[in-house]
Amino acid sequence: MSGASAPAHRVRGRRPPQGEPVVDRALSLLAAFDAGHRSLTLGELSRRSGIPPSSALRLANRLTAWGALERGDDGRFSVGLRLWEVASLAPRGQGLRQVAMPFMGDLAEVTRQHVLLAVREGDEAVLVERLSSHHAMPVLYRVGGRLPLHSTGVGLVLLAFADPAFQDEVLARPLVHEPEKVPVAPDALRRTLAEVRRQGMATVRRASPAPLVTVAAPIFGAEHRVVAALSVVVPRGGAEPRQLGPAVRTAARSISRMLGAH
Repeated sequence: MSGASAPAHRVRGRRPPQGEPVVDRALSLLAAFDAGHRSLTLGELSRRSGIPPSSALRLANRLTAWGALERGDDGRFSVGLRLWEVASLAPRGQGLRQVAMPFMGDLAEVTRQHVLLAVREGDEAVLVERLSSHHAMPVLYRVGGRLPLHSTGVGLVLLAFADPAFQDEVLARPLVHEPEKVPVAPDALRRTLAEVRRQGMATVRRASPAPLVTVAAPIFGAEHRVVAALSVVVPRGGAEPRQLGPAVRTAARSISRMLGAH
């Protein structure tokens, strides 16, 4: 018998010691898509995910068969509707959205602009719904998109009512307003958060990409913890925050009562 060792037999149900699990690679493939890359060729999918083309194709075909991806006649891949079906079952999105929609509709009717509903996910806000008039000003926000906590109306509300330890963690980072590229002073942001808690409302004025005003208010859940934020976005000069504030806070309080807050 030669000195060469016999090949190791693969144990059923266990992955080899090298390489990522299949589920991690599949998630990397899905993460290759974003707002600026909604449709990708196999080569682009491979480069953006870091997965070799042959493996990327095999995984993409499996995801396409399940409905997580779709492939067009031109061979390009895009996100499939099956993911939307699954995402719609998330209680923090769909249940909240169902309760909030009538009140958001009322605000949209009054402002004729944008009404946003967002929740906190990690250190960002995620937009779970947006109602917009046909004549509303252009904005960068999209449903499913992520917004910074430190420089948006809904973000400031979610940050102001978050745990103090989390606030300290965020304030310890170098923060920059986007897209203006203006650094955020931690002391000024801390004062802003205190004012948001005192008033029960956040007001943000932006000059870029278009002059606008955002007014946001917290939505409380059954345990009197902030579970979401509601805001309106209007052109600067279109309405005064002191006029919008009571309407936004009233809508947020109504949604909170529907969610069981006292």
